[in-house]
Amino acid sequence: MTGELLSASALAAAIDAAGSPELAAGAARFFQTGAGQYGEGDVFVGVRVPVTRALVRRAAGMPPQEASILLDSRVHEHRLAGLLALVARYQRATRRRTRDDAERDALHARYLAAVRAGRVNGWDLVDASAEWLVGDWLLGPPAHDLAPVLDPLAASPVLWERRVAMLATFAFTKAGDPGPALTYAERLLGDREDLMHKAVGWMLREVGKRADVGALLAFLEENAPRMPRTTLSYATEHLDPAERARLRRR
Repeated sequence: MTGELLSASALAAAIDAAGSPELAAGAARFFQTGAGQYGEGDVFVGVRVPVTRALVRRAAGMPPQEASILLDSRVHEHRLAGLLALVARYQRATRRRTRDDAERDALHARYLAAVRAGRVNGWDLVDASAEWLVGDWLLGPPAHDLAPVLDPLAASPVLWERRVAMLATFAFTKAGDPGPALTYAERLLGDREDLMHKAVGWMLREVGKRADVGALLAFLEENAPRMPRTTLSYATEHLDPAERARLRRR
């Protein structure tokens, strides 16, 4: 059955009911919620992602306003559910038969507002949403200029905003265009955060897998000596072992 959890309160209650104190404690450690860590203060109820996704499917048709209420929650799984609900609406508004450009625009704007308000504040939250609600929207049609959206995010002092900029390029890579991923990877190579080293390396790896391995190799030839070890490891993961070893030696 779908559409039975259309309010934020109903979906949040269903998530809480599915929670596990043991899983919550493990998630708090995994997402580094301790003092001074990247997830400091985040709250978990202990629901696995597949369960959250299944509950969001039961909330098909949830109004965006209700999803935004979930984004204001202190509970991590509530915020993930709100983002998944927005992505689901966006995907429906993107399909040929249900195309709605006005809704796509509105959902993109709503998402960026949540990002800037600090509601999309976890790597899993970014990774579940940025490709669609920023990247696909920029890709179009109609295509939008990347710089006004991605440049401020990439230059932000907030880790999650920078990760949104990098993950948004995934939509272009999947469409066969490596340009945005290479552009923003180069800008973010000097980032000090390990979570950005991983994100940049991941997006570079996907360039080689999905778009243009030659473009990836050219990028690595130029930039390998100044790349963080983690970034280079991720970026070269699917290359020939000998080529990978050569680049790592640089």
